[in-house]
Amino acid sequence: MIDVLFFAAMQEKVGSGKISIEAENISIKEMKEKYLSAYEIEDLLEEAMVAVNEEYSTEDKIVVSGDTVAFIPPVSGG
Repeated sequence: MIDVLFFAAMQEKVGSGKISIEAENISIKEMKEKYLSAYEIEDLLEEAMVAVNEEYSTEDKIVVSGDTVAFIPPVSGG
């Protein structure tokens, strides 16, 4: 299982701060296309930073069972 964490508006749209995906050896990009597209958050995912196991990553990063992927939205405020 790969744990996927969401924050802010993504969390609200998904309805949870965490989901688990049954997958192995999948890139972040493939995960977005295959599993996360059902949540209709593509626009939010495009703006978000990605971290795998608390280290920033790119969409070509391959994740495996036991990894935690976090989508971190841009921070704004004043």
